[in-house]
Amino acid sequence: MIDIAVGAAVGVMSGVMFWVFDGLSYGLFPLLTLILPGSAALLHALFYFPATLGLLIVRKPGASAYVLLVASFVEVVLGTKYSVSLVVIALVQALAAEAVFAVFRYRRWTLGVTLLSAVAIGIVYNFYLLFFYYQAFSFFSPRGLIGTACELLSAVVFAGFGSWVLYRALAKSGVLTRFASGR
Repeated sequence: MIDIAVGAAVGVMSGVMFWVFDGLSYGLFPLLTLILPGSAALLHALFYFPATLGLLIVRKPGASAYVLLVASFVEVVLGTKYSVSLVVIALVQALAAEAVFAVFRYRRWTLGVTLLSAVAIGIVYNFYLLFFYYQAFSFFSPRGLIGTACELLSAVVFAGFGSWVLYRALAKSGVLTRFASGR
């Protein structure tokens, strides 16, 4: 029961953060794209870091999906230009995160596995964007290559290291003592 409550709390917090990031992205993404096409992807992982964070905290199959679904529903309720398509991509991102931890049978909770999970999300999200949003750009075009490099860098920094540092700080503070992740 506590897993559900903590997952929901992380999801709600993340959903509110998504909504704030979304508002900031209206001006920031076009500016970054103007400076270097594809570089807006440097901030994309701010929208999927809870996938790895949720798994690190709850340490149960489905935690990533639960946290990202709650977060995407909160963002949709608060209002976003992306509507319910957020729910679909949240599931896709969660599946990518879960797949990596599943390969390790949900038994290895290390920085390395977290980074692999983050990269998996970045790859899946990058292809999602190229397929659904940027059809005019080839993967091998300068914009496609820059976007891919920026997406993977963002994934490693925010969903990998960022989630790991936040998780370790929470564990160190003692708020996770009721979980396996806090021991």
